[in-house]
Formats: sequence, structure tokens, C-alpha cells
Amino acid sequence: MIQRIQSIYLLIATAISGGLIFVFDLWSNLKNEIFALDLFSRESILLKFIPLLFLLSAAVSFLDIFLFKNRKLQFVVGRLVILINLFLLGLLIYVSLTLPGEVSISEKGIGMFLPILVILLIVLANKAIKKDEDLVKSVDRLR
Repeated sequence: MIQRIQSIYLLIATAISGGLIFVFDLWSNLKNEIFALDLFSRESILLKFIPLLFLLSAAVSFLDIFLFKNRKLQFVVGRLVILINLFLLGLLIYVSLTLPGEVSISEKGIGMFLPILVILLIVLANKAIKKDEDLVKSVDRLR
């Protein structure tokens, strides 16, 4: 059921959460750019959760595409993806406010805003799922 609009939204959310973390940096300072997968090599366990949450969000939103037969479960899993991305966004904000070495000039990258875009797409997908569910309920009433 890829032709449904919510499947397209979920596929785009998967591509953003799983693919664009390789393209856009999270932050950069004068010497180098820090991407999400670079955080696996850091000592802090808190920093290792960031790429894990990006990949978890991508995997769950991809699996959410194939739950089209059970729209209620698909809606709940969409909410779970929203919660994962909200936690990821909060973690990114916390890390950006407590970055070590802020004495040197650093810039926040566009990768910090990827969870916001994923949340927006999942909300649109959930809205379309709800619309489909309401349509099915209205047809059931007529029978």
C-alpha cells in the first residue's frame, strides 16, 4: 500500500531519519564537523544514544509502513516514533547547550533540526491514518 499518502510520509521520515544523518552535520567548530555517526566513537554514553535514536526512529517508521492492515496499531506506532524523536530533540538540545569546548566558535548544524522534520511528517501520516480510519467507520455504519 505504498500509494497511500501516509506511506509516502512514513517513507520520507525514514529517509530523513536514517539517511540524512550521513549528509548533514549536527554541529561544527573551527577544526571539524561532527556527524551523528561520529558520536559512536565518543566516551560519553549520552552521546552514543543520539545515533542510536536516529537509527531506531528510522527503523520503527519503516516498519510502520507495513502495518497498514491494522490502522490503530499503525497510529500508535506513529505516536511512538514521535516520542522517540521528541526525546532525541531534547537530547540534542541538552548536548548543544552543554557542549565541551564552547570557548571556541561552534555552529549548530542542520542535523539538529532533522527530528523536527520527522515529527512533522509523522504527524501528517497519523492525520491521514485517522482520516482512513474514519472513512472505514463511516462505511461500516452504512452496512
